[in-house]
Amino acid sequence: MSTAMGRRRFLGLAGGAGIVLAAGLGGPRLLAQHTSTGAVLRSAVPLPAPFQLPLAIPPVLEPVAQDDFADRYEITAREAMAEILPGLRTPIWGYEGIFPGRTVESRRGRTAIIRHRNELPVPTVAHLHGGRTPPESDGYPTDLVLPTRGWDHGHHGMHDPRASIARGSREYIYPLDQRAALLWYHDHRMDFTGPAVYRGLAGLHVVRDDEEDALPLPRGEREIPLLITDRAFAADGSFDYPSLDPSLTTVPGVTDAYAAGVLGDVVLVNGVPWPVHEVSATRHRLRVLNASNARRYELALDPPPPDGPAFVQIGSDGGLLASPVAHDSIALASAERHDVIVDFGRYPVGTEVTLVNRLGTGSTAQVMRFRVTRREPDDSAIPPRLSEVEPLRREQAVVTRDFAFRSGRHGDRRGWLIGGRPFDTGYVAARPRLGDVEIWRFVADLHHPIHLHLAHFQVLSRGNREPHPLDAGWKDTVDLQPGEAVEVITRFEHYRGRYVFHCHNAEHEDMGMMATFETT
Repeated sequence: MSTAMGRRRFLGLAGGAGIVLAAGLGGPRLLAQHTSTGAVLRSAVPLPAPFQLPLAIPPVLEPVAQDDFADRYEITAREAMAEILPGLRTPIWGYEGIFPGRTVESRRGRTAIIRHRNELPVPTVAHLHGGRTPPESDGYPTDLVLPTRGWDHGHHGMHDPRASIARGSREYIYPLDQRAALLWYHDHRMDFTGPAVYRGLAGLHVVRDDEEDALPLPRGEREIPLLITDRAFAADGSFDYPSLDPSLTTVPGVTDAYAAGVLGDVVLVNGVPWPVHEVSATRHRLRVLNASNARRYELALDPPPPDGPAFVQIGSDGGLLASPVAHDSIALASAERHDVIVDFGRYPVGTEVTLVNRLGTGSTAQVMRFRVTRREPDDSAIPPRLSEVEPLRREQAVVTRDFAFRSGRHGDRRGWLIGGRPFDTGYVAARPRLGDVEIWRFVADLHHPIHLHLAHFQVLSRGNREPHPLDAGWKDTVDLQPGEAVEVITRFEHYRGRYVFHCHNAEHEDMGMMATFETT
């Protein structure tokens, strides 16, 4: 028996605050009132004034053992308490008990072997997002790591005959035969990615290589990771989330609106609400990840620099671009990463520069603040050529596949579907051959950030037009606008086995918008 919609407790998606019905392709569909799909949870506690708390940099995870070829790590997912809002204690699920988890630093071609231990009351699945990973280590949504005791996976309703179930811990092997890039790891358990990540199960994984090291880019304290999330807080200080997980009995029941996406009213950067960070009047490299469940951001600087665009993009999801690209603002959907240079030397010492969100309102219109506090020597530069990026050409593709991402009905249930189907572990949507180049065409009803496991891709077109400037380089996640068609091209390489592709709006993913592909 496969894992299909009959097992999942879908909500009716056609009602609730924050969404409206409209006629669309394939019947009724949801439209976002603003610029993100979903509904806003309002915190039940007074929110702190912004720009009072210092930005935290996630600590680096040290290996427990090393040899000539591999680094070994251990990461434990466990419950902990954190002071995220001043004066309040927030229960979290954290890798190593912190949110975000510790950052893993790796070298290209040097294998990272990570043993994930599960001390939570529910199963987990670890996924290295952006990793080119063997299928048994990729985090297929039914390959569970059960708690040490007290969980019978049979009662979860999971009947995937190919699932790999481990008790207590699992070893994930990441060969990291890939370009330098900012990756991230997060929980990927089927149906419950949203609540698990919302409660803190996310962390950064940086891959470095000789090509990037040779460039005169800002480094050290001038290379700043920014993991951006939004959250809402209940009256007792806990994260407020409308969970479907029956093991979490302390949270309120879900309502229809949140099935379209959970949006919070507090913006956290590296787990800190609206932080402030002191910088020198020099170039800084900002490595930005949108780790929110559903919220989209358009980041800009206020005040803008006096002499040109605010950001120079040097990298994307899959690493360095071929050449730098300048932007006045940068937009990110869930799971997208942008690697940008900001030259704070263009501001007088004493200037306060706010990173704002043009897609936000009220408390979500601001993200963090930089204070330019001093002059320092700056020997960094932005080379006109950054990397060799092989362009994939349309004529190389052996097949074009079409996938529609829409709300709809399957049987007597309504949910989030790919090609008219909810996620079913017994159904394979595509079987690309290893080494083949394929074009995949995605069509969306709403905002859907689409993520492919295993394969990095390039964006060929948007709505029969050229890609956006922010689509440059190798991607693993592409943001679709309502009613938009996007073509991506990829070469399937490295490993044979089953993987998934899905919407990275976590609530859409949990409620069916995911499908299996199998490389052969």
